[in-house]
Amino acid sequence: MRNFKNLLLIAMFFTSALVLGQTKITGIVVDETGEPLPGAGVLEQGTTNGTATDFDGKFILNTKSNSGTVVVSFVNYANKLVSFSSSNTNLGRIQLATDGNILDEIVVTATSFAIGRKTPVAVSTVKAADIEDKLGIQEFPEILKSTPGVYATKSGGGYGDGEINLRGFRTQNIAVMINGIPVNDMENGAVYWSNWAGLSDVTSAMQVQRGLGASKVAVPSIGGTINIISKSTDAEKGGSVRMSTGNDGFQKYGMTLSTGLMDNGFAVTASAAKVSGEGYVDGLQFEGFNYFLNVSKKINDNHKLSFNAIGTIQDHGQRYNRRTIAEYRATEQGGKRFNPDWGYRNGKVENSSFNFYHKPQISLNHDWVISDKTFLTTSVYASFGSGGGRRTQGTKFSNDSYRLGDIDQPIDFDRIVDENVANGVDGATDIFAASKNSHEWYGVLSTLKTDLSETLSLSGGLDARYYVGSHWYEVTDLLGGQYFYNDDLDEKTGGQALKVGDRFNKDYDGKVGRYGMFAQLEYSKDDLSVFLSSSLSNSTYSKVDRMSFGAENRESESASFIGYSTKGGANYNIDEKQNVFANVGYFSRAPIADNVFNSDYDVDLYEDAINERVFSAELGYGFKTQLFSANVNLYNTYWLDRFMTFSLPGADGEFITSNVTGLDALHQGIEIDFLFRPMDKLAITGMASLGNWTWKNDASATTFNDTTGELISSETVYAKDLKVSDAAQTTFALGLKYDLLEKTNISLDYNYAGDNYATMNVTGRTADSPEEADRTNTWKLPNYNLFDLGLRHGFEIGGLETTLTANLNNIFDVEYISDANNGPSSDYDTAQVYYGAGRTFSLGLKIKF
Repeated sequence: MRNFKNLLLIAMFFTSALVLGQTKITGIVVDETGEPLPGAGVLEQGTTNGTATDFDGKFILNTKSNSGTVVVSFVNYANKLVSFSSSNTNLGRIQLATDGNILDEIVVTATSFAIGRKTPVAVSTVKAADIEDKLGIQEFPEILKSTPGVYATKSGGGYGDGEINLRGFRTQNIAVMINGIPVNDMENGAVYWSNWAGLSDVTSAMQVQRGLGASKVAVPSIGGTINIISKSTDAEKGGSVRMSTGNDGFQKYGMTLSTGLMDNGFAVTASAAKVSGEGYVDGLQFEGFNYFLNVSKKINDNHKLSFNAIGTIQDHGQRYNRRTIAEYRATEQGGKRFNPDWGYRNGKVENSSFNFYHKPQISLNHDWVISDKTFLTTSVYASFGSGGGRRTQGTKFSNDSYRLGDIDQPIDFDRIVDENVANGVDGATDIFAASKNSHEWYGVLSTLKTDLSETLSLSGGLDARYYVGSHWYEVTDLLGGQYFYNDDLDEKTGGQALKVGDRFNKDYDGKVGRYGMFAQLEYSKDDLSVFLSSSLSNSTYSKVDRMSFGAENRESESASFIGYSTKGGANYNIDEKQNVFANVGYFSRAPIADNVFNSDYDVDLYEDAINERVFSAELGYGFKTQLFSANVNLYNTYWLDRFMTFSLPGADGEFITSNVTGLDALHQGIEIDFLFRPMDKLAITGMASLGNWTWKNDASATTFNDTTGELISSETVYAKDLKVSDAAQTTFALGLKYDLLEKTNISLDYNYAGDNYATMNVTGRTADSPEEADRTNTWKLPNYNLFDLGLRHGFEIGGLETTLTANLNNIFDVEYISDANNGPSSDYDTAQVYYGAGRTFSLGLKIKF
């Protein structure tokens, strides 16, 4: 910490010396509605001297010139030239206008950013300043909780374990992209936010496209697209240090440095941060190191290279097992914070559920302006992941008699160790293992765009990805025992005396190849914009099983699935204030890798795996003035032949898997959002999202034993007319932000979540006949209301711009259930739940130099 303070003092000294004798040009950059544009670029024309606007859209640019011109720019807005002189250094309010025709087309194409009043999709954009001032200690996806159609939670409460749903679709069916590069897991489609915890420090803008979206990739998403754009060459020269603290020991400190665009065409931005804490839920201690590096080179006016590396090295405790509401309320020690998956060993915290992972992503991007009508942008990327999650073998960890006192106390790991030691040559009864996962992922995404005429343009490209994921169970700690006897009855893993480092239960490589092409034709003239796009892809899956029945590895057959999509839309600007749009699309998508094989423990292909089909249509209306702006969207999405997998513990402690095929779902709803500025100092935002998501038919389920591969049953799942679960179908939000002083504002945000149904247990929805089927909806979670309070205060320390932020989330300490698994009776008494976090707080300080 002493070195950190010394570095800060040195930075302050040199920065103060540099600004002596310079002229200060000031101003504020706003959009068409008068809303400040944080992060807008301000560059002295003909030089590399530039800066960026702060949270309030304000900027200070130091120059040695007595007169000249500044170029003001922001993504999705037209550049504006403003003159200055020695007698006119305060440029006042600089208003930028939306103009898709003169955007940096390479940036828009590479990142698939939607353009307001032009791209016919439902879209919401979150600026970097909003993330910086409102995130606090929340999970990164939670910054989107006031966005229409979004339901975001902390899930079990572990660091980075948050989840997000969009229009009722989980992350597996939402395309998440960083700088235009997909990050969804190639095997199961999931996004593990703990791997990207550093994004909050380096995001310049985040855009949520609901529905079909504008992403230019060969495999489209169902629920929507989340595009996260990191800082790059647009970063201002200088840097910042930041420190924050919060409840339950939360600590974070870090630094960002940027050269800006130098005379030699290079620009470097680097960021690093350390974060740690105990977690709101008991036993969820965490530690992470976030890093980001961008090195860009502007070779000439036609060529630009950009190298990016981003990642997080982290480990954190987890709350894996849910409990009933009654069980939580019986825990006097923890209550809603109770976590059954931790305890003490030798006086230190020990977890029976624990995650550790490092998944860096590196990419090299080349932008090539071939002519004034044609350009090519290409990204070559790779990701190398390594880590896993702690698993347990034995029954004592979940036995309440092995707790330090009553049933609501932590686990007594010392007792388990002592008993393992006493067993001697008989071996340990209970041990720690790990579900290890590593992967290598390589890809290329290339897009060529050319203007065929003044009104017509054509773009097309290649999206290719190759992935190898290795998965195995490994003994990590015998907890005092000499060995662990694996008494599984199957041929693959049974009858082994295991030591630390031995693999058991599963050990296989999953291979995924995905290769596709896409094309899009766009027409734009005056107030009308129209697009038509299509894509074709081939997804191949195979598996090599090293935990084989014999001495040789077993390799599966290769399964291939052809997918395709077509979508189109149009936007019409009725006048300067109003626009309408519509889009429609249909696509056939290959199943994910997890659904192609019978289970993790089997190389046999699931014969009934077929493509999922989606039909979607949407209408939208927008209204925008300086005083008031609003958007209304109507959507209707049919999801046909959905494949779902459920894995649950069986009667003998072994897991059973049910593959459900042929489910159809209908997701439809209306979304409204608005911004109202009744006065310069006050901004009022709001949204309403009303969904109606239901299963439309019954389906078939095949259930078998994971370990032995034995077929247990083939039955019908009676799901028709049941509500789609796991996300609130009704959400409301209202936000107020008031400028108390020139650099000080206070914000109050309200969020409501309702019509949320517990996740369905498919094994409880089978019957011998339709007449005996349970048609009761799963348990409906109680609706809840949350309020968050935020304060931002800007001031100077030694001439350096300083920002103090304070956040109080769930200020009334509301007790609410955020996630639930349905119980046997589909009611309050049997549901297995996670409680959401109560009142939390954070305090942050950022100093720019």
